[in-house]
Amino acid sequence: MTASKPQPSLAPRRASAAFMLAHPAHAIALGFGSGLSPFAPGTVGTLWGWMSFLVLMHWLSAAQMGLLIAGGALVGWWACTTTARNLRVADPGAIVWDEIVAFWLVLWLAMPMGLMGQIVAFALFRFFDAAKPGPVGWADSLFKGFGWRGGWGILFDDFVAAFCTLLVIALWRFFA
Repeated sequence: MTASKPQPSLAPRRASAAFMLAHPAHAIALGFGSGLSPFAPGTVGTLWGWMSFLVLMHWLSAAQMGLLIAGGALVGWWACTTTARNLRVADPGAIVWDEIVAFWLVLWLAMPMGLMGQIVAFALFRFFDAAKPGPVGWADSLFKGFGWRGGWGILFDDFVAAFCTLLVIALWRFFA
């Protein structure tokens, strides 16, 4: 009779600064540390996305920002897939790259707007992302699990939340 090899623990891992620095995908998926917030990491990640967009818009043209968002979505798909697998959680709260790139999309398409408009966009996006009403809830349930499908699912519901945010902003602008 042969002794079986001990299996590694499949318990979920906790995101930490050391975990984030262990792999470039972790740093990206955890929003360069914003996802490590002990309180509301999705909100902190969205704030990081907002602030970084405001900085980047001074250096990048609209077309370059669009390319950054598209590239960020593709790189984020890899980073979210890898980080979720390494954390052993299908959609960990510490992964905030989905909020960052989706909120970049909102700002890219809705700008220019003043501070109050940006605050409204932020609040709407956070509502749709957190409460997951209607199409956002549907999108959240569509791609679950690990691997590339699950990694895409981490991003997809935030893109739908961004679409819902942009729809409300467009209606607001049309009827106001």
